[in-house]
Amino acid sequence: MNKIITIFFFVMFVIGTDTFLISPLLPTLSNLYHVSTDISGWMVSAYALGYAIFAFIAGPISDNLNRKKVMLYGLIAFTISTFLCGIASSFWMMCGMRLIAGISAAFVTPQVWASIPLLVKPERILKSMGIATAGLAMSQAFGLPIGSYLASFSWSTPFFVLSGCSFVLVLLILILMPSIENRRNIQNEKSVVQRYKLLFSNPKASKLFLAYLLFQTGNFASFNFLGTWLNDDYNFNVAQIGIAMLILGIGNFCGSFFGSGYVSKLGNTFTLFGGVILMAVLYFSLPFYHNIVFVELTFFLTFFIAGVLFPLMMSLLQSLSTNARGTIAALSNSAMYIGATLSACIAGFLYHHFGDFTSVTTFTAIMFIFSLLVYKKSGILIPTKVSATVSQKVVK
Repeated sequence: MNKIITIFFFVMFVIGTDTFLISPLLPTLSNLYHVSTDISGWMVSAYALGYAIFAFIAGPISDNLNRKKVMLYGLIAFTISTFLCGIASSFWMMCGMRLIAGISAAFVTPQVWASIPLLVKPERILKSMGIATAGLAMSQAFGLPIGSYLASFSWSTPFFVLSGCSFVLVLLILILMPSIENRRNIQNEKSVVQRYKLLFSNPKASKLFLAYLLFQTGNFASFNFLGTWLNDDYNFNVAQIGIAMLILGIGNFCGSFFGSGYVSKLGNTFTLFGGVILMAVLYFSLPFYHNIVFVELTFFLTFFIAGVLFPLMMSLLQSLSTNARGTIAALSNSAMYIGATLSACIAGFLYHHFGDFTSVTTFTAIMFIFSLLVYKKSGILIPTKVSATVSQKVVK
């Protein structure tokens, strides 16, 4: 089964890389398709919107189908749509292919989490899920910079390489992954709906998901236009943007790796409030730097903190219910991508009409403050420490 888990690692790595691939390419693609900055954000929103909407239904649908087949068909659609992104001749064709890629990814990733408990021994489930999760962390640390570097040869190269890697994964899954049949059960179909209803019968649920949505909206607002800002203010080309993203990714990876230790020492309340406030200050200060060294240092610190906060936020969401972890994971993913969709539209409008990045980072800081207010109102934050064990047992 080690081979299957390794395949799952690379599935999550490829999909994670594809999720944020457009961000450093926005300046190049905006010029290529002759669209303004506010309109260019739709190339990010299309993928996020497709994922966000279909994440709600992908899990329940696949519960009654052969998981291997669902993963294969999803990856095939992902491979084709990503390849077509590389030959997209118009802005709307690119948006359409990104939409299909997002929908395809929404069907693939739930199969990873659902298949692991069925394929490995009980004592290896958490470790196997940790390996798959590491694929996502590694994609931001190294996948995105690698994609940016490939784009220095041609903007279409990352899409072709990514689709090629996805095709190899299709072949490996076809050959190595066992069939996982699921019997169709009407009672199970009803229980999915009931889990959604039961989850939101908890008064804290709506507030926690809203707080998480606000945070991700603010976070993606600035993140999605970092490449555009570096191109406008520092005249960075795609390769240089990729190097900047490498620093950002390393910071996120380090924060994810060491985060549980900080949370266990500082406690959940102090870590969350202090971390979000510090991120707001760091984001807001970015446009005022005139030295790229300070920019890179801010990138590292901002995403180091983000790496610490993400498992904490997920653990707070998971604490809502012990019987609906899959539903919570689906909803949290949807909230993240809805935030990415909203932020691309709003930040694109702000950047275009105000003409600078300051308006975007100010919006980010405001969203972070609103997020903290909702977290406080939810009543879930108490002055107790979140242990490293709890932080690591996050089911995405």
